[in-house]
Amino acid sequence: MKSKRNLYVLALGVFGITTTEFGVIGILPEIASSFNISIEKAGWLLSAFALIVAIFGPFMLIAFSTFKRKSLLVSSLLIFAVANILSAYIRNFYGLLVVRMIPAFFHPVYWSIALSVAEKTSKPSDQSKAVSIIFSGLTLATVLGVPLATLMSDLFSWQSSFLLTASINIIALVGVQFLLPAIEKGSESPMVPDLKVFQNRNLWTGLFIAFFTIAAMYSTYGYMADFLKNVTHMNVRQISIMLFMFGTVGILGNTMAGKYMSRFPFQTTCLFLILLAVIHLLIYYYGSFFVPMIWIIVFWGLVHSGGFLISNINVTSAVPDSSEFINSIFTSCGNFAVTAGTLFGGFWIAHFGIENSTGSSIILIALALMMVFIKEKLVK
Repeated sequence: MKSKRNLYVLALGVFGITTTEFGVIGILPEIASSFNISIEKAGWLLSAFALIVAIFGPFMLIAFSTFKRKSLLVSSLLIFAVANILSAYIRNFYGLLVVRMIPAFFHPVYWSIALSVAEKTSKPSDQSKAVSIIFSGLTLATVLGVPLATLMSDLFSWQSSFLLTASINIIALVGVQFLLPAIEKGSESPMVPDLKVFQNRNLWTGLFIAFFTIAAMYSTYGYMADFLKNVTHMNVRQISIMLFMFGTVGILGNTMAGKYMSRFPFQTTCLFLILLAVIHLLIYYYGSFFVPMIWIIVFWGLVHSGGFLISNINVTSAVPDSSEFINSIFTSCGNFAVTAGTLFGGFWIAHFGIENSTGSSIILIALALMMVFIKEKLVK
């Protein structure tokens, strides 16, 4: 699998499953209103999904290690599509929460296989660029998936957003089934991970960098729709446009992160975190002003989109010959971070108000920067 086309097909699947995970971000206020619950409680639709991925990620990959890789990719997308269809017809919040959690078990299976393929089929000097193609699926979910789900909620209902997401997963399934060639089968015997990798200090610092970075990103971004609604006073249609714009500029940001992480990993990571901190400070001071907030969202999307890629490279670069197992560890770490970030953000909002939500992200960014310098000191 040396063709870039194959990487883009895998990215199409990432687009489908990531839209399922993050598509609720733009419709959380509508869901909270429909079920008469708080926005913090509705946020569990995002954080519970991420928590399942975080806890069961490596174990799911080990359990399916002997299965054909392409079959796993297709089956995962099918489960995502069915779960989204069921979500549209459930009238109980806890029932919706349970159904949302089912595809979460298969999320790390798809991600780990896709990232492993990107890394194994590219030269060491091109790995960051190959991984950035896979992460373009995540960016595309931000560009199209989240804003379209929000727009569907505005035009019809929040239930229609889940039906749209199901359609995206079906399209991705068809693409993977008919455009992706067969992938090397897993091992004949169940995967037995080499636990010695956990003695690697650089791996642990990379994981801490990834955790604090992604938690910082989602502590505020997870409640972006509610912030724009209640602080910037945008309507649902304007919010969907903002989310679309946020993701569109993110395409460039993801490409830039892939280009510079392969050449200047330390400098790129530091610059990313500093810019992310500046943006959150600008949101705090100018979030209530309509026009300035539009420009802030443009730069926010440009920077934010590179976060997962930068975090992934910080983890996988610490372990030679990164395997599916290491990528599953990263996927678990990233989703633990999404859970922690949204919960911390919800806690912060409950105590200090939605207008002060960026404070939680600033704290987490400071911790991420501290870990970056610790990792750099260990390397030297």
